[in-house]
Amino acid sequence: MTTPLGPAGRIAAFVHFKLTPLVILASLAMGVFSVLMLPREEEPQIQVPMVDVMVGMPGLSPVEIEQRLIKPLEKLLWEIPGVEYLYSTSMPGQVLVIVRFKVGEDEGASIVKLNQKIAGNLDRMPPGAMQPLVKLRSIDDVPILALTLHSKRYGPFELHRIASQLEDQIKEATAVSSVAVISGHRREMRVTLDLERMEARRIPPDAIWKAIAGNNQRYAAGRISKDNAERIVEAGELLRNAEDLHAIVVGAAAGKPVFLRDVARVEDTGAEPSEYVFHVERGPRLRLRLQLPSARERMRLPLLMAYCARWNWPRGMCSRVM
Repeated sequence: MTTPLGPAGRIAAFVHFKLTPLVILASLAMGVFSVLMLPREEEPQIQVPMVDVMVGMPGLSPVEIEQRLIKPLEKLLWEIPGVEYLYSTSMPGQVLVIVRFKVGEDEGASIVKLNQKIAGNLDRMPPGAMQPLVKLRSIDDVPILALTLHSKRYGPFELHRIASQLEDQIKEATAVSSVAVISGHRREMRVTLDLERMEARRIPPDAIWKAIAGNNQRYAAGRISKDNAERIVEAGELLRNAEDLHAIVVGAAAGKPVFLRDVARVEDTGAEPSEYVFHVERGPRLRLRLQLPSARERMRLPLLMAYCARWNWPRGMCSRVM
């Protein structure tokens, strides 16, 4: 009568079995073969199409937006083949719906299906809704580099001007897809109307607006061909500073021309920013956000950082790469 083997005995029997080395070698060979034949890539490109759909409906609260706009829009988008998730955000007067397709769906085909579905069902949108804005998103939209500018010598207006110059040169010298300037004050010509002076001279507000728009135009007036050369003639001139605005004629009163400086105050100043970058101890800052064309272009990042470091920075300007 044989006694049944326990766990230890079974392991010992397997170890001393003649085919055990062959089983181990076969397992190792299959593992090596799997590693060699497994597809691999340094920067794998996984397609997950994501599309932003923005629809405006002025005058409605977020609760009303959810009831009147989000629900019918979501029902419409769920009808598109390949849609996996919908993320909706309601805001005063507008809604943002993020449409995420299944992994592996083609981006071009997905955006075409979405546009066709929305264009073919505009009659189902509630009255008062604006034309939907469709924008494709991808992993390449994530910024690859952030450059923060700060200075004790320059204010927000000068920082934005310097950042705009750097933005133009980065676009020309490096392979970036987009550069966004965050914070700072953009240059703005601010015209503040004086209602009492306008009423005394009988100058309506729309006349001032038309006069400014008419004097801020430049267009091609024709071509001159001579001596095997062609010259393009341009007419008009764009407004450059506050003095140009002061000299605009907006009307006439008592047989004399009325200039813009007679009925309004013009300021060459900075616009109010919608985004702020601020340091508690060192004051205002400005940030440049750079994106590369694709994830495969990340090898260019050291070259981009070196270019920013070698740029001819003004005296008193400091930068920090993030």
